[in-house]
Amino acid sequence: MLVLLGFAMIAVFMVLIMTKKLTPVLALIIVPTIFGLFAGAGLGIGSMVMDSMKSMTSTAALLMFAIVYFGLMIDVGLFDPLVRFILRKLGNDPAKVVLGTAILAAAVSLDGDGSTTFILTTAAMLPVYLRLKMSPVVLTCVAGLANGTMNILPWGGPTARAATALKVDVNDVFVPMVPSLIAGLVVVFVFSWLLGLQERNRLRATAPEIWGDVADAGDVFDGGTRRGGSGTGGSSDVVVLERTETLVDLADAGLTATALDPHRKTLRPKLFWFNLGLTVAVMVMLVANLVPLPYVFMVGSAIALLVNFPKVKEQGAQLVAHAPSIVAVVSMVMAAAVLTGVLNGTGMVKEMSAWLVHIIPAEMGPFMAVITGLLSIPMTFFMSNDAFYFGVLPVLSETAGHYGISGAEMARACITGQPFHLQSPLVPAILLLVSLAKVELGDHHKKVLWRTAVISVVMLAVGMLTGAIGIG
Repeated sequence: MLVLLGFAMIAVFMVLIMTKKLTPVLALIIVPTIFGLFAGAGLGIGSMVMDSMKSMTSTAALLMFAIVYFGLMIDVGLFDPLVRFILRKLGNDPAKVVLGTAILAAAVSLDGDGSTTFILTTAAMLPVYLRLKMSPVVLTCVAGLANGTMNILPWGGPTARAATALKVDVNDVFVPMVPSLIAGLVVVFVFSWLLGLQERNRLRATAPEIWGDVADAGDVFDGGTRRGGSGTGGSSDVVVLERTETLVDLADAGLTATALDPHRKTLRPKLFWFNLGLTVAVMVMLVANLVPLPYVFMVGSAIALLVNFPKVKEQGAQLVAHAPSIVAVVSMVMAAAVLTGVLNGTGMVKEMSAWLVHIIPAEMGPFMAVITGLLSIPMTFFMSNDAFYFGVLPVLSETAGHYGISGAEMARACITGQPFHLQSPLVPAILLLVSLAKVELGDHHKKVLWRTAVISVVMLAVGMLTGAIGIG
């Protein structure tokens, strides 16, 4: 019964948020509550949820003050020069902008922290997307793809957990998976380019008088200068320059009511170097991990507010301005405690895991590594990495050992599900990403989930081809 209720609860939750019948916050609260009561939780459901919520308070604080800090930095114009630089380098071509987003997210993901990756990627690229009238959902999709794929790095967490759970060396797990990581990144970049082409076509269709041929691959411009083409003057170049200038004018005109308004009252050009230095200091502290991250952003936000907006009324106005984003993400984190609390408190996770292990036929034993890799895709989406790696994986690995499959091979197989796992509503970083980009979680899932599933399968297949993941 618990197995059926667990899978039904997850299915109902996903259907409701992807069809937009309920907001993610309401779905995270109402659906687990109903199923938890059916599972016999009774009045004890409150304790289950509160126990789960205690572990999320620091995460909620981190997300809250990170939103305040970076929202403030956007308001004061810290990222405006970066936006202009990116536009000069990438031009007005959406395909290049999306591919550049993927490369940036993959590079920043080298630090192993999803929140850092999404904060920096969104801060750098969201203004560009808004300026070019591109869909922010594409940004969250591409950032999620890149970060999820890079999450198998040894210092990222999952690989170390898998190695620890099976008592194998972390290098023995990761090094043979490098070809799979490279293959996964290639697929990420292909998906990014295709998404960029879709955006290019959409913009051409919605505003053909503006974009027209400028969006064609051969007609991308940098700062009004033509790339390619044999003309050195002539009428074609005049048309090109006029088209490019029209694009820039359109973008600027559309920014008046947004955080990118070049004439906004919150701009602080004289404090640019101070804000840049403060942001660098915050990033250094974030990566160095010398003090808790929530406290870093608390102090950073306080200093930024005090210096940029010395008047109390202005400080209050800034906090109010970012309140909608804060409420959206913090409420989702708190609501996620209901889902995790019910899953763990009622024993659903434990029973679901045991059921999956027992339904695998004995004749499938030699394929346990492959089966584990496939199971890791949905299972790590609906449960924490700790629950899967320390609860389910050891049982599967014990069974696989009877067929000559090593613990290292099992660990390699299970980390291929990480691209999919990182999109889970139980992962705080993804909630931060969609909140900063002001994107609905359901819209993000519709665009990203099947692509991450493809990446996970590709990584698993490459692991099999290279011998990193064997068959007993």
